[in-house]
Amino acid sequence: MALYLIGDVQGCDEALGRLLQKIDFSPSRDSLYLLGDLVNRGPSNAATLRRLMGLAGSAHCLLGNHDLHLLAVSQGVRKANPQDTCADVLQAPDREALLTWLRQQAMAIHTGRLLMVHAGVLPQWDVAQTLQLAHEVESVLRSPDWAQFMPHMYGGMPNVWHNSLAGADRLRIVVNALTRLRYCDAQGAMDFSVKESAELAPAHLMPWFDVPQRRTQEVLLAFGHWSTLKSTHRNDVVCLDDGCVWGGCLSALRLPHAQVADFSQAERISVDCEQAQNPLA
Repeated sequence: MALYLIGDVQGCDEALGRLLQKIDFSPSRDSLYLLGDLVNRGPSNAATLRRLMGLAGSAHCLLGNHDLHLLAVSQGVRKANPQDTCADVLQAPDREALLTWLRQQAMAIHTGRLLMVHAGVLPQWDVAQTLQLAHEVESVLRSPDWAQFMPHMYGGMPNVWHNSLAGADRLRIVVNALTRLRYCDAQGAMDFSVKESAELAPAHLMPWFDVPQRRTQEVLLAFGHWSTLKSTHRNDVVCLDDGCVWGGCLSALRLPHAQVADFSQAERISVDCEQAQNPLA
């Protein structure tokens, strides 16, 4: 049995199929963890969702910012962007089944020594609080009244965590951290103005995983979302977004089990993706 972490698929079902073939994935033997942004910008979003739905029990999926955007567009809360490619989901005969399945997926997953999120974790949160806050958002998305939250999901404030936050502000900052975060300042305040690699960041900002005294340092952290990050050169943190749909690759990280000491024991396996869009657009 092997455990695979897979980065942002972005609706590239054909690349996902080739990657599963390359790793010789067996649903009865192996486990998949997909790190969010399952859809959007690629050509086959409905097919991607149907494939993952068919792997129930062996595929465990996170929600990313593009997945939440699709849910918001489906409710008329947001207009589709010119670059969006999710019309195949919105016009599908099984649209409601696809959207219902999508909003049942996780905001954070913890197994063994691995903590997985789509984007990042605020440095003030330990593992237990991260999972608790993720569950708060999951509960809203899975509820009958989920669409009422969608208009309150957007915006960059508050950008600093306080345990006293409540209501829409509390849920919004959790969503932003787990699905949009790249940079913080030394005090843990989020900044969404920069998308480039860490080498190009302003001096007062740093990648969220470099903030001093981050409270999740005792676990291994895997995330996607940041195709321009390139390599972290660390054994405790790994980014699996290798730019599928942005002219890069779709990648999986093979681990022998979830209790690995660090990511030096992992093997990265990739397939090319023929899509080419601008990740900074």
